[in-house]
Amino acid sequence: MSYVPAEDRYERMTYRRSGRSGLLLPAISFGLWQNFGHEDRPLETGRAIVRRAFDLGITHFDLANNYGPPYGSAEENFGQILQDDLVPYRDELIISTKAGYDMWPGPYGEWGSRKYLLASLDQSLGRMGLDYVDIFYSHRFDPETPLEETMGALDTAVKQGKALYVGVSSYSAEKTREAHAILAELRTPFVISQPSYSMLNRWIEPEVLDTLGKLGVGCIVFSPLAQGMLTDKYLEGIPEGSRATRGSTLSPNLLTAETLEKIRRLNEIAQARGQTLAQMALAWALRDPRVTSALVGASSVEQLEANVAALDRLGFTDGELAEIDRYATESDINLWAKSSSE
Repeated sequence: MSYVPAEDRYERMTYRRSGRSGLLLPAISFGLWQNFGHEDRPLETGRAIVRRAFDLGITHFDLANNYGPPYGSAEENFGQILQDDLVPYRDELIISTKAGYDMWPGPYGEWGSRKYLLASLDQSLGRMGLDYVDIFYSHRFDPETPLEETMGALDTAVKQGKALYVGVSSYSAEKTREAHAILAELRTPFVISQPSYSMLNRWIEPEVLDTLGKLGVGCIVFSPLAQGMLTDKYLEGIPEGSRATRGSTLSPNLLTAETLEKIRRLNEIAQARGQTLAQMALAWALRDPRVTSALVGASSVEQLEANVAALDRLGFTDGELAEIDRYATESDINLWAKSSSE
């Protein structure tokens, strides 16, 4: 049977404006960083998750060229899901992709050159079967390439009709300001920045959020659950088969005794609020009006539904925020710090 989305999907979701642009994004967006490669789970599992996400009003699906494994396979699988189910609803979707990290061998397969970014975008469009993406990101700052070249490539993507908007990921406040000035002169729609942010990784608070607010650029935070640390999975240590045991992006070295104790204390606060720790972590990440959306992944429909249920209780009392601040402290888990410090 052909997929028919839920008629009430737009009544279920909250939408927020991305900075001062005309673009609205769902408060919860869906990222395909994990669980969508050829080597992860069956395509039908991913297909069920994506369909349920759209049923729940999630209109934004976030990818990158090297999501997998293997590289490119998340885009290929998403492209297949698009063709099978979502093509009739393309104009209701925001699809983003990125380039910046290693993708293919040789000197033109990573970083921020014009050569790499534009070639990568063409490949991404081919894998997804699309004429354009809604947002094309510079995935990380390249200290060896002039920022004018990197931003110029994003501008070209828009002028070629291959992207509607552009963004940056893991950029410092200073480099965000420089990128904005270049893109403003080019009259290129720079609408969003994508930094890591969570209760254990608060690096954007001192300066980045203020910068984005002043520039009128939206903010979509990734890893708001600290790569799964801010869930009930690690309350009693590291369970067998978890991400921390698979040699992926969550190293067991990050789960120190001190950090695990913070997580347990935060879980107690969440329970007192009537939420899971993951739901409270998502609500907390969205508490600042300058945060447009929080990116979540999911390995099952049930996990996705539980994450979206965070929107049922977004408010915090001053007392709750003060108690959270006792334990929501920097925990040296920002794997992307180098890019955002250059």
